[in-house]
Amino acid sequence: MKKLVLFLLICLASVVTAQDSNIKGAWSGKLSVYGSEFTLVFHFDDEACTLDSPDQGVKGVPAKMERTSAGIKVDVPSINASYEGVYMGESIMGTFKQHGQSFPLTVKPGMLKRNRPQTPVVPYPYQTQEVSFNNGDAILKGTLVTPEKASRQTPVLLMITGSGLQNRDEEIFEHKPFAVIADAFARAGIATLRYDDRGFGESTGDIVNCTTEDLKNDALAGIQLLRSRFDKVGVIGHSEGGTIALMLAAEQKADFIVSLAGMTVSGKETLLWQNRLALAAANIPSETIDAYCKALAEVFDACIAGAPMPSASQYNLPAPLAQNLAAATMQLQTPYMKHFLALDVRPLLGNITCPVLALNGAKDMQVEPASNLGALRSGLPASPKNKLQAVEGLNHLFQHCNTGLSSEYPNIEETISPEVLELMVHWLEDFISL
Repeated sequence: MKKLVLFLLICLASVVTAQDSNIKGAWSGKLSVYGSEFTLVFHFDDEACTLDSPDQGVKGVPAKMERTSAGIKVDVPSINASYEGVYMGESIMGTFKQHGQSFPLTVKPGMLKRNRPQTPVVPYPYQTQEVSFNNGDAILKGTLVTPEKASRQTPVLLMITGSGLQNRDEEIFEHKPFAVIADAFARAGIATLRYDDRGFGESTGDIVNCTTEDLKNDALAGIQLLRSRFDKVGVIGHSEGGTIALMLAAEQKADFIVSLAGMTVSGKETLLWQNRLALAAANIPSETIDAYCKALAEVFDACIAGAPMPSASQYNLPAPLAQNLAAATMQLQTPYMKHFLALDVRPLLGNITCPVLALNGAKDMQVEPASNLGALRSGLPASPKNKLQAVEGLNHLFQHCNTGLSSEYPNIEETISPEVLELMVHWLEDFISL
């Protein structure tokens, strides 16, 4: 879970243009959502406009714009959002609305360029090849990276992203962790295949009705492609991708797996933990946090059971939290969330016989290190090839950090700790017989 799932507002976007016809080019601003900031870049060209959300790897989102007496109004029907702004000469000031909630948003000319020194640059000392595979109607497009002199004996890993729509690089805040990992592995003689999630980037497929089970089957189709070319096929997954890696291992579909911040306990437990931490970080009183999380747990239980959802009005919560609970309740009405809340891989762990490397950042604030690694230690069969470790000083993205909160992500230049890259390579060298 690369993004804080406090209210499951995963893809926040809007597009604006200006009343002044001379407004052209890129304008950018920051949308603040419950302690997290998302940079939005708007590209204006007369009456046309598109949006980039570089923090989420989103580019070229179309929208419908109309001029108003005060400025402009933009509708983004695909995400049930709108933006209305006033041209102020050197800025456009306005309000972004989604799912009944409003957030101030000001954009100014220019684009924010962040320093990401670990992102690989050409020329690469390895080969890259564009490939595709399909799971039913879903067509997944990806990049196969192979080291020099690769053969069937070269070990290869399928890379699986975390929750939320992600491109093949698992791009977030202009970090490209999967590209960095693939680069490090290729230089060590290890191949990888990373792909755009279904319905995102160059991949197609239903994202409205899909669940984690569908995403697992997408990954399985990738494994089948790799088995036609390689003898030793493993999986590396981050967050929800780590959960999927464990599911595939339990089904004997992978020869070895690497779980990075994988969720082992249930989705319900994970989301409750996330909410509790987020509210504490916002200095909400502990008794209010307890009341909110109790109400949220009842909403989750009703969702899992398919029972009528409790109304936020029946709980004695402060108005902002009651509004948030109502928004969360609304966003749980999807097949994905109903499946995710009940998802729990602990009963499957005893079926895993392949080598497992499971790493968590000790400062992870999105997937709790203690409970998830603890579940693996008690559930996996004993094996000298397994390595389970919380890495000190790192967050959910395996960056060195101060607090581990997602609000730090945009300002950290490191994409992934070099120590973690080295640890993964050494484990593969030791146990996968390079």
